[in-house]
Amino acid sequence: MHGRSHSQSGMRRPGPVRLLGLAALSILLAQGAAAQETLKLGISAPMSGAAATWGLGMEWAAEQAAERINAEGGLSAGGETYMLDIVAYDNKYSATEGARAAQTMLSRDGVKFVVGAIGTAPVRAMQALTERQGVILFNTAWGKSVKGPDFPYTFTQMNTPFEILEPFYTFVKEQHPDVKTAVLISPNDATGQELEPLAIETWKSLGVEMLASDWYERGTTEFQPIATKIASLDPDVVDFSAAPPGDVGAILKELDVLGWDGVKVMSAGTSVDALTAVAGEAAEDAYLGASADFDGPTATEVQRELNAGAREAIGEPLNGITISSYDAVMALQAAIKAADSVDPAKVKDALPTVRFESSYGPSGFGGEALYGYPQQMLLPVIVTQVKDGKPVELTRTNPAELEALLNK
Repeated sequence: MHGRSHSQSGMRRPGPVRLLGLAALSILLAQGAAAQETLKLGISAPMSGAAATWGLGMEWAAEQAAERINAEGGLSAGGETYMLDIVAYDNKYSATEGARAAQTMLSRDGVKFVVGAIGTAPVRAMQALTERQGVILFNTAWGKSVKGPDFPYTFTQMNTPFEILEPFYTFVKEQHPDVKTAVLISPNDATGQELEPLAIETWKSLGVEMLASDWYERGTTEFQPIATKIASLDPDVVDFSAAPPGDVGAILKELDVLGWDGVKVMSAGTSVDALTAVAGEAAEDAYLGASADFDGPTATEVQRELNAGAREAIGEPLNGITISSYDAVMALQAAIKAADSVDPAKVKDALPTVRFESSYGPSGFGGEALYGYPQQMLLPVIVTQVKDGKPVELTRTNPAELEALLNK
């Protein structure tokens, strides 16, 4: 018989005391559920195309930081506990897709903290919304145009050309004192356009003449004409500027066929695996400015652990770009704790003052003298070189501002 009451079936109804206990338990459970909120952290990065290795790695590294914090009980602020959730969007390395990703992330998902954004053009598009809406934006954009006191919600999570180029090019020049000429190959977008004058000026200061500075469109698959022009100029150095590893690998392969055998420089060089997968032996001896040997003796325990996990999970080691999202989450954790709030306005005021444990070790923010606002994460400058198809770290140097911070 269906629909019988408990009394009809012989079951005793709970008495007043038991009802009170259940009610109290319900209230406690409701309070516990209310106290544990979800804090969404956004990623805007290329998840497809030649630069997909950057986006996929950045998403994975951010997830590791979030999982670590969640396993420790989450983030506590203002009497609430927050569990972190990473939401990632493919910006396809374009301003159009960057704007679309930003609109979806901010409007639909309600993201108030972006812990990774790649590409000057998509970052600019996103920044137009994040600054207006008061959303924290961590990014890897190499353009100086996204920085300064007009952008107080924007923070850079890795070294940029203004931190990298002078020590990087100087080191290469010291290794090859006889080089006199160079050719610069840049992607024709905001990143390449902002990097070009600084690269030319820095090489000139080292006594290296720029024979040509050429452009190519991201998404290009036929690099033989570019390689032919480079080979005809026969420069001592080819600087691949902000080109991703897959594109550089394709050009190096063509240059190898044409017999060019000069100094290969990748200021935005990140993944040796992605580079050699395309270029093969043609990548040998290339210098990279945004890579690192996270398996090597100078890597921290955290970096070695993360690198091993990335190889297993996504088939790629981490690099300066991809590991930066882990560092951004760690910085955000410290700032939320200092502000005792998840209000972005309070968090952005705390960020320039916090000290936190990045994957590289203790870090903080600086760059006020250069950018007019302390929004640059302070990290060591690392130069690696391809040797037998593997990254070999040649030097790891802390900037003076980081050394001063560590010695306080």
